[in-house]
Amino acid sequence: MKLLVLGGTVFLGRHVVAQALARGDQVTLLHRGRRGFGLFPEARALIGDRDGDLSALEQQDFDAVIDCSGYTAAQLERSAAMLSDVPQYLFVSSISVGAAFPPGQAYDEDLPRLEGDEGYGQAKARAEDALLAARPGRTTIVRPGLIVGPHDPTGRFTHWPLRVARGGEVLAPGRPERPVQFIDARDLADWCLRLVTDRVTGTFNAIGDTLPMDELLSTCREVSGSDARFSWFDDRTLIDAKVEPWSELPLWIPEDDPAFGGMLLGANARARAAGLRLRPLAETVRDTLAWARTPDGGAARSPHALAPGREAELLAAARAD
Repeated sequence: MKLLVLGGTVFLGRHVVAQALARGDQVTLLHRGRRGFGLFPEARALIGDRDGDLSALEQQDFDAVIDCSGYTAAQLERSAAMLSDVPQYLFVSSISVGAAFPPGQAYDEDLPRLEGDEGYGQAKARAEDALLAARPGRTTIVRPGLIVGPHDPTGRFTHWPLRVARGGEVLAPGRPERPVQFIDARDLADWCLRLVTDRVTGTFNAIGDTLPMDELLSTCREVSGSDARFSWFDDRTLIDAKVEPWSELPLWIPEDDPAFGGMLLGANARARAAGLRLRPLAETVRDTLAWARTPDGGAARSPHALAPGREAELLAAARAD
């Protein structure tokens, strides 16, 4: 297959390209040449700008495009026009297009979407609209939530394997049974490639199965072999302590939050039916931890995550109560 990847040098796109090359596809990358330049010498590289010059795409021939870098309606309008003859176009959107995620309510791909175009979720929603209008019946939209695994530049999921591996008393957010969701970038990349190969169209939540937070933390402990022990802090205690949800404690959102309390309750039945396959949690944790301990993974620690000193203060205050 002659595949074009828009993006492809940072995280999800990097895994898409690696897997496409491994299975024998002819891969072309379009990116700005700012990061990961020369990462895949066996792929053809084109330099372009989604907000500027896309002339490198003129008179090119592809079987499919996987768009990992589009964010705005204008970007999707321009790329769709340049690639109008490509049979299959897959766009990586986001569950952030959802207008609200009420507490305790699971949602599927038909959830109401945000209006307007101010903000990340709104921009992604309008990008979806632009692509669907340009390519009716010839579009695949996947909506990931938190994408995790090796080469994750955000450090959000990576925080937990690293923190648990350090051992000792660990501040665990919410209740142990609280559901969480994420997807390994390698599983998402594999699925995206199979979707375009099989010419599957439609809109899909690209998310993993729900699992309890204590399973994630226990798996981190088992994989790392640490002596970590978990002290669970309920939502109210963390809110009163002014701990920032999601950023300071990744994967923690107060379950009664009126706007986001149900964000980690997405249904993936449609994706599963379309062939999404998920690897064991222990494999994701093991590989993420191994990568994070390499020089390449050194920069993937979230600058917003709860600092050790702050965690120690909160744990000490809880013991004193």
